[in-house]
Amino acid sequence: MEGIEHRTVQVNGINMHIAEKGQGPLILFLHGFPELWYSWRHQITALASLGYRAIAPDLRGFGDTDVPDSPSSYTCLHVVGDLIALLDAIAPDQDKVFVVGHDWGAYLAWLLCLFRPDRVKALVNLSVPFMPRNPQRKFIESMKAVYGDDYYMCRFQFFS
Repeated sequence: MEGIEHRTVQVNGINMHIAEKGQGPLILFLHGFPELWYSWRHQITALASLGYRAIAPDLRGFGDTDVPDSPSSYTCLHVVGDLIALLDAIAPDQDKVFVVGHDWGAYLAWLLCLFRPDRVKALVNLSVPFMPRNPQRKFIESMKAVYGDDYYMCRFQFFS
């Protein structure tokens, strides 16, 4: 983790912790659940040595980033808004960035590409395929149908 710098950036009404290293084209790493920026420590160092600027935030509600109290503060629009505000704050000179996501971060990366394709140069996602919206079924219902009630996303639901 040599040379990885940490700072807090105000974005979209919250304070977001980021870990970063390197100069050059930006690569935005999005962590999974229940992970943090730390999941990407090896990739940050490796890609920074190849001439990239690697950034890994703690996403909204995780690690050293603010944790809003209201469940309504965690919509996909909030989280994608956080990412766009982060890019505007840390890389205003780069129109498009590389995005890498894993697990929950992969799902958010898909949403970022859907809502703001103008900001994404390329996407690499690990472990979560694209799942188009199905107006006939809610997301958690789909997860329960495929994986059962014990799947971690289903288990953590307080309201059904």
